[in-house]
This record gives sequence, C-alpha cells and structure tokens, in this order.
Amino acid sequence: MTNTSKPLVGIRVIELGQLLAGPFTGCMLGYFGAEVIKIEPPKGGDPIRGWRVLRDNTSLWWRSLARNKKCVTLDLNSERGSALAKQLINTADVVIENFRPGVMEKWGLGPEQFEQSNPGLIYTRISGYGQTGPYANKAGFASVCEGISGFRYVNGFPGEPPVRPNLSIGDTIAGLHAALGICLAIIARDKDGKHQGQVVDVALYESMFNLMEAVIPEYDGAGIIRQPSGTTVTGIVPTNTYRCQDGKYVVIGGNGDSIFQRLMVAAGFPELATDVRFATNADRVANEAELDELLENWCSQHNAQQILDALEQNRVPGGPIYSVADMFEDPHFIERGLFEQVSINGEPLKIPAIMPRLTATPGGTKWPGPELGSHNQAVFGEILGLSAAELAEMKELGII
Repeated sequence: MTNTSKPLVGIRVIELGQLLAGPFTGCMLGYFGAEVIKIEPPKGGDPIRGWRVLRDNTSLWWRSLARNKKCVTLDLNSERGSALAKQLINTADVVIENFRPGVMEKWGLGPEQFEQSNPGLIYTRISGYGQTGPYANKAGFASVCEGISGFRYVNGFPGEPPVRPNLSIGDTIAGLHAALGICLAIIARDKDGKHQGQVVDVALYESMFNLMEAVIPEYDGAGIIRQPSGTTVTGIVPTNTYRCQDGKYVVIGGNGDSIFQRLMVAAGFPELATDVRFATNADRVANEAELDELLENWCSQHNAQQILDALEQNRVPGGPIYSVADMFEDPHFIERGLFEQVSINGEPLKIPAIMPRLTATPGGTKWPGPELGSHNQAVFGEILGLSAAELAEMKELGII
C-alpha cells in the first residue's frame, strides 16, 4: 500500500482543541491519508499527553490518539499566534475544534473569518450541546452528555444508580459523527460547482442521542419509558450474560426464533424448541424469567469453553467476555491486523488499528503521536515560509 492509495490524501486538516472528541476525529482522518496539523499550546500541549499510563513521561494513549499528526505549538492568546493559525487555516480543507462555543471567535478564528479567504473550508465544531440553543454555552464533558442524552438512564440495574462504561463513549461517538460529517461535507463541496464549504456542528449529547434506537418512537407512540435492564436488552429474549462453572462469563444471543430452537438443542432441552411458551420473541419476553433461569443453570454446570463449543456446534451466536489480555492472545485479532506496532524511542509499542477496513484504499499508521512542537519547522517553515530566525524569535517570546 502506498500513501497515495489512502482515500483522504490531499486533504489538509487543522486540528485545534484537546483531549478526546476533536483529536479522535483528527486521528480517524489522518489514518486514512489526510494531512493533520495539530495546534497545541506551547506550555504542556494537549493535557492528554500526561493522562493515564505514562512511558518516558508521555501517555501511551497519546501515542495512539495522535498518530500520523504533525504537531505544532502556538499561543492562540497572542496576536501573532492567532495570526499564524489563521494563515494555516487559510491553506486547509478542514478545521476541527472542540472548544466551548465562542472560544474560537475570541481568538478571531471563527468560521466567519474564512468565508472570503477560504470559502471551501469545512469548519467542524464539536461541543457538549451544539452551537445554538439554550444550553450551547454550558460546559459539557462526555460523562455529562451521556446522561442528558438518555444513554445513562437505560444502563445499569433497575433500582440502582445509572452506570457508565469505563471508556469515554460520548467523546468517541462524537468523533465518529464528526468524521462522517466531514466526509459528507467534502462530497457535497466537490459536487458543488462553487466549491463551497460549510460548518459541521457536532454535539456530544446529540451523538449519543443517535444511539437511542426505538426509545423515542416507543415513548411518543406508546408512552413507554425504556428502563435499565442490567445485562439484558428490554424486549429481546434471550440475550444475556451468564457466569460459567469456571467463573468466566459468556454472552448468548438466541433471540431469533430458529436460533432459539438451536439454542435449546445446544443446552440439552430439545423439547423446549417447540414449546408454545417460547415460540416467538413475544412469548419468550412473557416467560423471560423462566428461560433466563434455565440458561443460567446450564452455564453454571459447565466451563465457558464447553458452553461456547456447544453454541458453535449448533450455530448459536455466543462469545466470551474478553479482557485486553485475552484480545492479545486471540488469533482472529492477530490475523485481522488489529494491533499495529510502532517504535517509541527504540521501544516497540502496539496500538489499535482503526476501522473501517477498506480493501482497495486502506488506512494505516505512519508514525506514533509525536513530541510537542516536533513539526514546527516543517509546518511553519515549509508551509508558511517562516525563516529559522523568525521561528527562533517566536520561540523566545513563547509564541511557539
């Protein structure tokens, strides 16, 4: 695979912002060939450089999230810093920012500043609540936006506090929506004879709202408020997580009628495959407790691999609950190339590949997240034409 085979080669992206939602968007685009220039403050850079597990004083997460990016430093609170950022944006196809609404305008870098100088610019704004509406100026981290979106309400066990996944789902989902919005805007721009850009407005809470399936029409059409359901899914039976004899857990999804019949054979209850109490999903929902107890008892009498083997033999969807250590040992993960190895100061490090998988124009990692300001010379010198003396002066003044 050559770099030119990647689908976003030739697209220049300026990434501003920090932490996860905006940077994840830039990571996606850079993986598929876009030139991503990340602007960070000179003092400390993106805080995520120091988050979670560190090696050589730098986050291992950063090495994955900032892959393929050209990292430059600019003090956007300074007049010269914001002017340089404006020059860079005028050379770009895409801007990504994830500050609270109004911050970019404060720096003189709002979208209206580029309507004449770069009319084809796709200006992507990621925030908690969007650029308009009564909540627009509220602070909104992913955890908060997962709550207001309704996502947290339906997670957990009935009568207990809502739970959160041990991942920043809201940020990542918003990043995916932003990447999709950018690609759609590029297509629209290239179809338009005027080569006109637009603003892509992504709200974290709306991105999570997009995951809420039938919750909205069920409430409006039937007055039903979806409740938390523990390890099951409301209205779909059987689908649950079960503890096996060896203490491991398996997920069983036997909710299709024909699949359910095969599940009963696998579990040693072939007579229940044709039992009228379980004939349809509606019947199984009505008798969920009885069916769930039966499967719980079956799993408790066998180790996880025995359960999985029985499911596999009868073509019933089921699988283990993996830790990251389990993933590293699984031949399917390995053969599908889900771990990409990079080098950090001569030491190998595996980072996750990024999906989707494109057969003709696949993405790939060229380099891991770089050091702070490591591309200042290349970007400011080669793209903006600044001399070594000018760069040295700005570094002395703390502008870069």
